[in-house]
Parts: sequence; structure tokens; C-alpha cells
Amino acid sequence: MLPGRPKWFLEALTPDLLHGASISRVLFSGRTRYQQVEVLETPAFGRMLVLDGKTQSAEGEEFVYHEALVHPALVAHPRPQWVFIGGGGEGSTAREVLRHATVQQVVMVDVDEEVVHLCRQHLPQHHQGAFDDPRLRLHFADALAFLEQSPACYDVIILDLPDPIEGGTAYLLYTQEFYRLVRSRLNPGGILVTQAGPASIVNYTEVFTAIHRTLSTVFPLTVPYIVPMQSFGEAWGFVLASTGPDPRALTPLAVDTTLAQREVQGLRFYDGTIHPALFALPKYLRQALAEEQRIITKDKPLFVF
Repeated sequence: MLPGRPKWFLEALTPDLLHGASISRVLFSGRTRYQQVEVLETPAFGRMLVLDGKTQSAEGEEFVYHEALVHPALVAHPRPQWVFIGGGGEGSTAREVLRHATVQQVVMVDVDEEVVHLCRQHLPQHHQGAFDDPRLRLHFADALAFLEQSPACYDVIILDLPDPIEGGTAYLLYTQEFYRLVRSRLNPGGILVTQAGPASIVNYTEVFTAIHRTLSTVFPLTVPYIVPMQSFGEAWGFVLASTGPDPRALTPLAVDTTLAQREVQGLRFYDGTIHPALFALPKYLRQALAEEQRIITKDKPLFVF
């Protein structure tokens, strides 16, 4: 770096495209048993969690990601009481789930205990005390092994995991075999939702279409959706997979009524107005997903993971 110039965090979105933010302070930089971890203070986004060089969440807009991940699935379920979270070390996913008064217990399983402790210490605005809620049961384990060993079933399962990069901590948690296991741990009418990676025009084929394709072979209903994420430098994808309710059937009034009945407060992104807009995908994604579905229907399924 040149003298007097700010330091920058630069993330490669593709081999030909960088996204960056200037750094005002490095709160933590080191390696856990599983991954490289940075907690950075930035003027643009506040505190950022970076794992293996990839932005996981940023204080200034993490609410967009986490509200979009959690609430469409919980609102679509008629009465979510038992919820499982895979990953979500910052505590933000648990924070959003615990807003629902119907929820009696949240089982959160994250493989990296050191990351969770770092987030509790350095990212208080992310978890906002969620780790201290008596309804939360926190386990440090591999989510696949945990679900294999525990017979418990859930109304909603939320997977807030790193992208499925080969050799990474979460690669095996995006396979057809894992999704079959997850479906077996859902109560009747249960819902799974997972983060599904970048969904912008330059790299939507990286993991988004493959995750949707794989889930489509396991669940009777799969609903992809996206949100813009400036801290990620691109649109971000999610896939909701259901054995019962279809979130697209909910009207804005029904969404707002459900949120009010469950005493959900403090939302800054999600409500009845934005709910149907989440599922209005741009044409390039609709065409790509239709082509994936044609391959599954016409030929044998092809799997990336």
C-alpha cells in the first residue's frame, strides 16, 4: 500500500472481477481449525465477517440477507415451533428466527466454535443477544453428522452455510444425499431454506442453479429467490424447498397479518410488500432455471455437488 492511502479488502467475484471496501481497522485476523477468519471495520459497511477471503456478512446491510433468508419460510409455515439452523455463526439467523413468538426452540449447529466466539465478541449488532435467548440450543458439530445422529424433527430447517467450494467446510452439505437427510428430519408440511450463492449475471451458474437443481430432485416444491447485496457486490440467491406450503401463494396482507400475530418487530427489509417481489426473478435466471428443469425432466439428473 502507498503511504497515506487506505488499506482495502478486495474479493474476487470471478477471476476477472473484483469487489472492494476500504478498511479502517482490523479487529481480528487469524486461522481457526477450519478456516481463515477476518473481522474488519469498514467505513462503507461497518463490521464485516470474512471467511477464507469471502464476505459472509456486513453490519450495514446484513439485515437484508438474514431477513430474506428466514422470514419467507417461517411466514409460509402455519405454526413454526421447532427450527434447526445449520451454520449461521454470527447469530443473525437465530436473531431473526427468535422474533417469531410461535418458536419454542431453535437448534443451531455450527462446526467452528472459534468463529462463533469471535462473532459474539466482535459482532454484537449481528446477534443482538440471540445467543442468550433461553430458546436457543447451540451445538458445535458438523451439521450432517448431527442430523444423522439425532432423530429430532423440525418445522423449518435453515441452512446458512458457506458456499459449497470443493474442500471447504460445507461442501458435503449441498448434496442430494444431504438434502434427503434434511427432508427426513422435517415434520409433515415442513420447509427447508438455504442460501444459494451469487445470482448475478456474471456468476449465477457458479452454485445457484446447481443448488436449485439438486433440491428439485428431493423436494416436491422448490422456490428460488434473490435479493440485492451491495456488500457482496452482486445479487444473492436463496432456494426454499417445501413439502407443503408455497410461499408464493401468500398475499401481502397475509404476510403482514402473520408477522403481527406472531409479534415480529424490528424488521427493516421484509414485509408483505416485498414478499412477492422476492420471487420475481430476472429473465436470465428464469431461463437458466427452466433449462435446468428441462434437463432433469428429459434426461437423468446431473449433479455438480
